[in-house]
Amino acid sequence: MRIRKQEIGTCNMVGKRVEDKRKDLGMKQKDLLAQLQVRGVDLNSSGLSKLEGQLRKVSDFELVALSQVLNVSVLWLLGLEC
Repeated sequence: MRIRKQEIGTCNMVGKRVEDKRKDLGMKQKDLLAQLQVRGVDLNSSGLSKLEGQLRKVSDFELVALSQVLNVSVLWLLGLEC
């Protein structure tokens, strides 16, 4: 497993939860990217890394697709649900 080289950013609130849930599911980044593409979200590996590192903003379309792929609610991704 690679160690994050950059500090965690402040551009989104969902990145850490996306990363944690993806890892809990045993899903690699490339698997998540493929599932997002099926849902019409065209994101590359660099974009996903920045999203998870909270270095890039998340669009509403991406937020909905992430919740579907990870089988969690949008509210959970936003930290408003346990």
